[in-house]
Amino acid sequence: MRQKGKLNPVHLVDVPGHSRLRPKLEEFLPQAAAIVFVVDALEFLPNCRAASEYLYDILTNANVVKNKISVLLCCNKTDKLTAHTKEFIRKQMEKEIEKLRASRSAVSIADIANDFSIGIEGEVFSFSHCYNKVTVAEASGLTGETVQIQDFIREYIKPLAQTCINRLNLRLDSYAFGL
Repeated sequence: MRQKGKLNPVHLVDVPGHSRLRPKLEEFLPQAAAIVFVVDALEFLPNCRAASEYLYDILTNANVVKNKISVLLCCNKTDKLTAHTKEFIRKQMEKEIEKLRASRSAVSIADIANDFSIGIEGEVFSFSHCYNKVTVAEASGLTGETVQIQDFIREYIKPLAQTCINRLNLRLDSYAFGL
């Protein structure tokens, strides 16, 4: 990432959405500063349920909730004429997550995969009801239109980096004074 003329490295981990590879994500969530969840805006409808289930599992994960890890729902391939808009994708995923929320809360005692429930009881689910911030953006990897992703990373990585720097300085000060 380039910021004010300086190049600042950002560690990115790409975890594919295939169901067999999803458990790998769990390894990285405790250290995550933010999550970019990418959906294909061209092939969205046939994959809506699976994508919504995966996102639901992320949004109810204990690490994500406790650490208030922000999530960017990134709609890729929006440069194509037949791509769905980010608003359409957001609304469809909210509807699908509402269905999941209803069905999973009915069996919540047996649901050991999810640590937290999401939404407001008695209200239709909206991403605004999540414990952490969920933002929706459009992008195109093919054309390089990734400004919204870069802005998201800058917004959520910088505060964490500054916190780490402050902690390091505190440790160094404590060590220097024998605290």
